[in-house]
Amino acid sequence: MLRRTRTALISRVSANVIRWRNPNRPQFACPICDYHGTFLDVFAETGSRSHVECPKCHALERHRLQWLVLRELQKECDLAELRVLHVAPEQFFESRLRGRCGSYLTTDLVAKGVDRREDLTALSFGDGSFDLVYASHVLEHIPNDEAAIREIRRVLSPRGIAILPVPVVSDVTVEYGAPNPYEVFHVRAPGLDYFMKYENVFNRVRVFESSGFDEKFQVWIHEDRSGWPTDRMPQRRKMMGLKHSDYVPVCYVS
Repeated sequence: MLRRTRTALISRVSANVIRWRNPNRPQFACPICDYHGTFLDVFAETGSRSHVECPKCHALERHRLQWLVLRELQKECDLAELRVLHVAPEQFFESRLRGRCGSYLTTDLVAKGVDRREDLTALSFGDGSFDLVYASHVLEHIPNDEAAIREIRRVLSPRGIAILPVPVVSDVTVEYGAPNPYEVFHVRAPGLDYFMKYENVFNRVRVFESSGFDEKFQVWIHEDRSGWPTDRMPQRRKMMGLKHSDYVPVCYVS
C-alpha cells in the first residue's frame, strides 16, 4: 500500500512538473478513474511515447481504449451474467472487474498473485467454461499463438466473446523466430493482418480502433517509429507518422 501511494504521489508531481514546464500541454480525461489533466510521457526500451500514462490510476493508452470498448460491449451483454477468464490481468482492471462479473478468474503462466497458473496453449478448463476471455498484449509473447487462440475458442461458451488486443506495430506481421529481450520478449511484431488468425477460428471479429472514440480520452499512440529498425529491434519495420491508431479486436463465437 505504501509503495502504491508513493508511486501515485510521484506521478502527480511528475504531471504537475510537465504542466509547469509547458502550460499549453493538452489535457485529457481518463475514462477509468475520471482523472482530468495532463498525461505522463513514457520512455521505454522501444522508444518514447507522449501523453501516455494517467498519473492517478497509471492506465496507458491501450488500457483506456480497452476500457471504452468494455463499456461499449456492456450495451450488448451484462458483465454480472458472464463467467470471465482474465489472462495476465492488470491490477487496476482486476480491482474494477472482479466484483462486477458473474464469476471472475485470473490466470498467468508465471506471474504471481493470480487465481490459476495456466498455459494458454493447453488450458485445463473444460469446453465452454467461460463467456468472456480477456487477454491483452499476451499473444505476441507466445510462439505457438495459433494453439492459444484455438484453446481460447474451446473454453468459450456458444455465446462467448474473446477480447484479444495485441500491439499493432507494423504494416504487416513480422515473426521473429526467437523472443527479443529488448521488446519485453515479444516473438513477433503484429500488423493488422494478425487479426486474420482470429477470423480463421471465430465466427465474427469486430475491431474497435482509436478513431472511434473521443479525442479527450487520448487513446492514440504518439510515437516516432521512423527510426525503426534499430540494433536492439532489428526486425521492426519503419512506420512513418507520429500518431498511430491502436486496435481492440473482439472475437465472437456466434
